[in-house]
Amino acid sequence: MTIALIVIRYFALIISLVVHEYMHGLIAYWQGDETARRAGRLTLNPLVHVDMVGTVILPLAAIATGMPVFGWAKPVPFNPYNLRNQKWGATMVGLAGPISNFAMAAIFLEGLRVALINLNLSSENLLVIFLLNLAIVNIVLGIFNLIPVPPLDGSKLLAALLDSPKYRNFLITLETKGPTILMIVILFDAFSPHSFLGGIFSAVISGAFGLFGLGGF
Repeated sequence: MTIALIVIRYFALIISLVVHEYMHGLIAYWQGDETARRAGRLTLNPLVHVDMVGTVILPLAAIATGMPVFGWAKPVPFNPYNLRNQKWGATMVGLAGPISNFAMAAIFLEGLRVALINLNLSSENLLVIFLLNLAIVNIVLGIFNLIPVPPLDGSKLLAALLDSPKYRNFLITLETKGPTILMIVILFDAFSPHSFLGGIFSAVISGAFGLFGLGGF
C-alpha cells in the first residue's frame, strides 16, 4: 500500500470520528449542558479528541495489515442532569453522532457521484478514493454505534425506551456487562466464516451506493 493510500484511509477515519464526537458535544450544549465546552472538547480540532489506542494504534495497525480501518475517539463528556429534556435529551446527544455519520456519508456519496459521473474521474483518482473511504467509514461508524449495547450510542435510545422500573435490573446488567458482550460479538463475528456484522455493513453500503447511482462502483 502506498503512503498516499495510508494517509487517505487514516484521515478519512479521523474526520469521521472527530465530527461524530463534536456533534455529541454540540447537541448537549444546545440542550443546556456546557460540560464539553468547559472541557475544551466542543471543537473540531482532532488533537483534543485523540485516544491513543482507538485513534492512533488500532487504526494504523489495521491499515498496515490490510484489515478494515476502524477506531474510536475519546468520548465527549456530558452531564445528562443538565439537559433540558430529561427523558429524551441523552438520547438526542447519543444519536447525534451516528446521524452525523450518515449525513456525512450522504454528502461524500454525492461528491463521489459528481467526481465519477460529472467530472469523469477514474476510480484510481486520489480524490475518488478519498471520497469512497469517507463514505464507507461513515456508514460503518453510523451503523456500529447504533448497536444498543453500552457504551455505544444506541444504548441511550434503548434506555429511554425502557424507562420503567421493571427494566432497571436489565439495564444495569447491560451497563456493567455491555462492553464484554460487545467484544465477544465482535470477535465471534470477525472469525466467523459467515460474518453477521460484515454482512449488514456490506448490504447497507451497497444500498447507499445504489441510491446515489453508484451501484456498479
